[in-house]
Amino acid sequence: MKKLLTLAATVFFAAFTFAQVSADTADKAYKIMESTEDVLAYHGDYSATVSLVVEKPGKPKENLQYKIFERTDSKLMTIVQLFPEADKGVGYLRDDDNVWSYDPISRKFSHSSIKEALGDSDIKLDDVEQSKTKWRNNYEVESYEEGTLGKYPVDIITLKAKTTEPSYAKTKFYIRKDIALVLKQEDFSGSDRLMRTILIPKYSKVPAGYVSTQVIIRDELNKGEQTQQVISDLTFDTLPDKIFTKAYLEGLN
Repeated sequence: MKKLLTLAATVFFAAFTFAQVSADTADKAYKIMESTEDVLAYHGDYSATVSLVVEKPGKPKENLQYKIFERTDSKLMTIVQLFPEADKGVGYLRDDDNVWSYDPISRKFSHSSIKEALGDSDIKLDDVEQSKTKWRNNYEVESYEEGTLGKYPVDIITLKAKTTEPSYAKTKFYIRKDIALVLKQEDFSGSDRLMRTILIPKYSKVPAGYVSTQVIIRDELNKGEQTQQVISDLTFDTLPDKIFTKAYLEGLN
């Protein structure tokens, strides 16, 4: 009898652990995730300079710089490397689900992935993508809870990838309750191993919305390895269509 009770308790606990959240809770979580896009300054067309400082144990700091152009309503994005000089002109072009990387030396394009990293950093192309539809399209809500992070009350939402587009199998977000700003993000493998942590301690308010002014991305598999990101030269002017073409990247060199 004791063994049967133990077995029953184990089955009940497993069922409870893996039970899906209710439809209402899932919808609430999706709406919060969509709000994190609404409060940001990136809507429609925008361009920005992204400066990265890559730190790895036993190596000197590496500085990388990119120019990013995005049309968020159409899933169009062009990224051009500005620094270091040896990699100047390396580019990435996204058109919906198609991503190409461009090598200015060989002048050739190769089909790439939204999961590819920028240079030797811990930032992936899908980190800079702005799209409200990606949450419902690519994730299912695994859990929702409330808590605190530092001095802020937060919503804690764990999303599990349901397509191959996300870079990680599962991601946990810590989102401010008063303003839907992501303060922390934890990325996990399919076996629930913590792979990467993103901290966003500082935001600035501009007329178009909020911009993260300090982002720290930590590689949890290689302790001491991290990337710091700073965004500058942010503009919201309508961009010429030609910027989102292979010809544009080829014409830069």
